[in-house]
Amino acid sequence: MIYRTKHPAIYADLEVASPYLVAEIIDGVLVTRHHGYAAPAMVRTMLAHSLCDARQTPSNPNTLWQVLTLPEIHLGSDVVVPELAAWSVDRLPFLPDEHVTIAPDWVCELTSADPAGNPALSKKTDLFRRVGVRHLWQVDLRPLSLEAFENDGDQWLKIGDWTSDDIVRAPPFDAISFSLAELWPLDKPLGFNEDPQALYAGDR
Repeated sequence: MIYRTKHPAIYADLEVASPYLVAEIIDGVLVTRHHGYAAPAMVRTMLAHSLCDARQTPSNPNTLWQVLTLPEIHLGSDVVVPELAAWSVDRLPFLPDEHVTIAPDWVCELTSADPAGNPALSKKTDLFRRVGVRHLWQVDLRPLSLEAFENDGDQWLKIGDWTSDDIVRAPPFDAISFSLAELWPLDKPLGFNEDPQALYAGDR
């Protein structure tokens, strides 16, 4: 949902939003969305797990990435909360105590996580492009698919797409491969060759 305040939205406007919503400020406008639906929560969790080998942890200290789920990122006057984001360890050698102020190298968004849609998504991805995010993944839940893009400075260039039948190997995590179907480990997701309706897998 988009809230247009009488003035450009500021952090104080974001702080009074419901704690049950993800709140962002994009181009001076307060935007909220749900984050507690079961299907997107499962996809978010399983995708983070799929990237586990890329994450820097105490038991895996030599890897190259800091991967965060729903991080609050401050980019000037904009405040964004991508579903997942990653920074190279060179650019983010330690995690701050509060929000991050460095643009990520990679972001992932769920394009149909909210049945009401995400009307601010195009402005958000344009913001990511302008601040220099290099890689963007978009995961669509209806039916399950993944599209990968690279930033050429002027636009997002699509470099690949995958369906629930595919094994994903996409930059910047092309050293890792995973089955897109594993994002729904307890239920076979709807694929492009199925035609009942465009529903979540768990709706059947």
